[in-house]
Amino acid sequence: MSTSLILLITMGVLMACGVYLMLDRSLTRVLIGFLLLGNGVNLLIMLTAGPPGNPPITDGVNLSTSGMSDPLPHALILTAIVITFGISAFMLALIYRSWRLVRAETIDDQGEDLAEAQEQSLRLAEEAQTSESQDDTEFGDEADHPVPGAVDLDDDGTPEERGDST
Repeated sequence: MSTSLILLITMGVLMACGVYLMLDRSLTRVLIGFLLLGNGVNLLIMLTAGPPGNPPITDGVNLSTSGMSDPLPHALILTAIVITFGISAFMLALIYRSWRLVRAETIDDQGEDLAEAQEQSLRLAEEAQTSESQDDTEFGDEADHPVPGAVDLDDDGTPEERGDST
């Protein structure tokens, strides 16, 4: 199967530009980046469909599967177009709402927001009676640093009761 080098390069450029634009704080650039990335993915799916020119069912002469083109990638492209349209409409509504509320379409980190987030993480750590240096305690009494007084959900007893030497 030979693929068109121009389509491969175009797909790569679309995806690279789309990812670059999605990393910006401007919502309009994020939307344009999402559209470019969606079109790049559509080209990728089209390139996996097989050689161009084959009919989707049969060519009428060769009734074997070698004379057919796989119709699944075409259906996937149509589905991707619909999903891209829906997400684009949602993003446009977010951009419009952001513009109406704050007269700006960029997302900025404000110092007050960052300070509040840090205070909240400290409050959560104090409530859990853990520090950031401790490991995760998702395994209850089998954890390296179990939370004192936590409910033992596995009902198999503590490691001392089971006779584990770990």
